Amino acid sequence: MSGASARDLVVGVEAIDYAPVYGMRGGEFIGAAREILDAFARDQGHRLTYRPFPVKRLLAELIHGGIDLKFPDSPDWQGAVRKDVPIAYSKPVIAYIDGTVVRAERVGAAPETIASLGTVAGFTPFAWQDSIKAGKVSLTENPGFEALLKQLQIGRIDGAYANVAVMLTAAEVVLGNPGTLAYAPGLPHIADSYRLSSYKSPEIVAEFDEWLGRNGKLVAEIISRTGAERGIR
Repeated sequence: MSGASARDLVVGVEAIDYAPVYGMRGGEFIGAAREILDAFARDQGHRLTYRPFPVKRLLAELIHGGIDLKFPDSPDWQGAVRKDVPIAYSKPVIAYIDGTVVRAERVGAAPETIASLGTVAGFTPFAWQDSIKAGKVSLTENPGFEALLKQLQIGRIDGAYANVAVMLTAAEVVLGNPGTLAYAPGLPHIADSYRLSSYKSPEIVAEFDEWLGRNGKLVAEIISRTGAERGIR
């Protein structure tokens, strides 16, 4: 079914590989998010162009009108920047846990036993912010998941903090050794959902919400098949 006004829309996305949830790989936007957004556009008659930006710049592109839509987004990210900006957010699209992955033998570790934490560049470990500010936990940034997970595997850091589904998938693909790393649910984490957002075109977000309501089964199938909510459900 085509929407009342089919449009050409630019979707701003993060210039990182966050597979299987979303990511840029070989110049193409991939993952569960791509499948869901493409299905929406196909049904409504829209034409989407995915444009990657550094994580820290993407919100500015949304606010200043450089893009029509942003994925992923959350009203809780960079709250001070978006406080007085009327951004429209969709209903939850893909659930996630940002949490800490450790070596498997430390899966029951207490927070006070974590002295060093790693993450990927541009990613803020909000759940650990108080400990980091207090100097109890040191933080290192890595250019990508391969370097991050290898540092964890060899013991250079105590934990790796990012999207749990992404890290568990990357651990198998990159390290080729499933089971050596595990999510530690007892350590600080945040459970939320990725959303689609827009400053310029709130009506598209409303249309997307209606589409989500009609296509819950399709969206659930994509999420299940891709493993985008792995470790969560």
